[in-house]
Amino acid sequence: MAGAGGSQGSGYGPRVRTPGGAGPGFLTTLGTAFGMTAVEKIEEQLASLRIAKRSVLREEPAYLLDIDISKPAQSESNRFVAVSCSNKSIRVYNRETLNFLREYSSCPGILNGVRFAHTCDSVVFSACSDGTVKCWDIRSAAQKAVQIFSGYPSNIFISFDINCSDIIICAGTEQVEKDTFLVFWDARGVTNSASATKEPLGVYSECHNDDITKICFHPIKPNLVISGATDGLVNVFDINKDNEEDALISTCNSDSSVSFIGWSGKDYKQVYCMTHDEGFCWWDIAQVDTEEPITLLHVLDVRDTVCVENNSLHYLVGGLYHEKADKLFLIGGTSTGNIHLISCSATGLSWVGSLCGGHSATVRSFCWNLTEESLLTGGEDAQLLLWKPGAVERSLAKKASMKIGSSVQNRVRVHNSSLKSRKK
Repeated sequence: MAGAGGSQGSGYGPRVRTPGGAGPGFLTTLGTAFGMTAVEKIEEQLASLRIAKRSVLREEPAYLLDIDISKPAQSESNRFVAVSCSNKSIRVYNRETLNFLREYSSCPGILNGVRFAHTCDSVVFSACSDGTVKCWDIRSAAQKAVQIFSGYPSNIFISFDINCSDIIICAGTEQVEKDTFLVFWDARGVTNSASATKEPLGVYSECHNDDITKICFHPIKPNLVISGATDGLVNVFDINKDNEEDALISTCNSDSSVSFIGWSGKDYKQVYCMTHDEGFCWWDIAQVDTEEPITLLHVLDVRDTVCVENNSLHYLVGGLYHEKADKLFLIGGTSTGNIHLISCSATGLSWVGSLCGGHSATVRSFCWNLTEESLLTGGEDAQLLLWKPGAVERSLAKKASMKIGSSVQNRVRVHNSSLKSRKK
């Protein structure tokens, strides 16, 4: 059974470790007495997190690869969590209870990524290996997509995103022969065009020469988007420009296959990426037209740089920019399910703290709600966990690690050398 949060329980929960060994009570006292730095405040938040809910295992367990939460819209009561799974499905849960609601299948295609619309909390998107981006409406009882954004015949989409105004969708393709594309669609009218198929607005085809693994629109500027690929490049585009050459603002080289990208910094003028061999790069795009270097930090292997207790940093999951604290954080973990929070600065990376005892296998995805100070995590143990400050889980049974065949493993080609050279 799923665990239920509440004021009653055994009082035992997952262990929280911080570099100083201090618990949340000590941190709260310290903050009250002396005033806390941004990192100390985040450390306190992390130290207070406990498992509030645990999803019920489905009949067909699957790795939980990507998580997104619905944005506040017309109703505060209908809040959802969508999870992209290794069994070619999207599962939707109630955000507060983690009760299972719906499941959408793309068989025989493979779904890659999941994103809610920003202005409608019941509309969710996912890219598909069949050359489409599919849109699902949680309010509908039908299991079919309510709208399909079709690509070109050879397209296999492995990444996508929708901009903050819900007007433009962009999807990235796997390389076919020598071709890779960023494909764009007009997403307007998605909720009132049931079963309609939309053709692309156009493509960018010159800026990557290998699989486009990640796409991320700017959080507040709908015309800006970044893309990352296994060619090691992270490209920044202004899609308001008339053509691809003019749209390309900057090309940054990570020197390895890109696994994660994001925006950070005041007004989100910085971009960062992680690589499939656990590297980290951080750039200041505001410096592109100046004489100042745009590289803020380049770490070849975070595992060799960050000092974590028992040297237990095995991989990176993703990043998070904390707007109020003006701090960029990385999320990493261990093969046994521990989660590590890492702070970034221009001088280097440092371990902030860890969540231990929740998952039993590699954590693949997370979504941290900074407003509610809650954290959702999903992993290879098929578990979706909701962490909240001071929560007490009634059922503390830890699920065993899953063993899934290699057919569901992400296909990754790591490039360490001979990468395409591009100017800054």
